[in-house]
Amino acid sequence: MKKISFRDNVLPLKNELFRLALRITLDKAEAEDIVQETMIKVWNRREEWDDIDSIEAFCLTVCRNMALDKVKTASRRSAMRAADSGEADGTPDASYRANPVEQVEQKDRVRLIRDIIDSLPEKQRSVMQLRDFEGKSYKEIASVLSISEEQVKVNIFRARQAIKQKFIETENYGL
Repeated sequence: MKKISFRDNVLPLKNELFRLALRITLDKAEAEDIVQETMIKVWNRREEWDDIDSIEAFCLTVCRNMALDKVKTASRRSAMRAADSGEADGTPDASYRANPVEQVEQKDRVRLIRDIIDSLPEKQRSVMQLRDFEGKSYKEIASVLSISEEQVKVNIFRARQAIKQKFIETENYGL
């Protein structure tokens, strides 16, 4: 086993942890708090690091569990907030600079896709975040979420199908 260093192995994961927490909580400030708490929890368990196969999977699992706990706690108090997290500002790419109508249409599509992803069940959102945005392998995702690789594939397929279907329905509405 290699020697795990907080500075070299755990701290570089902070952005990845933030994106995962943000995808689950949909709240930037809450996600930042979760990352901080995750780092503290991982640090406090440093005596156990030698027994951990993958420190990255361990950190992602801790972060995911903490994010889910926060969401559950918030939903008990009141309905979940649907605040826009500001993760993607919908800024159109350079090819649309000349045409303001196309810029607005692209912004709307980005916002629509983000809203559709945010409305997916938590497990599908998490699997998509880890696979499509973080580039994790099926095996790594299965380890983080404590599910089989087959379940990972099924959740990714269902999430992509749901996004595609809802996007097409919304885009074709009224035509």
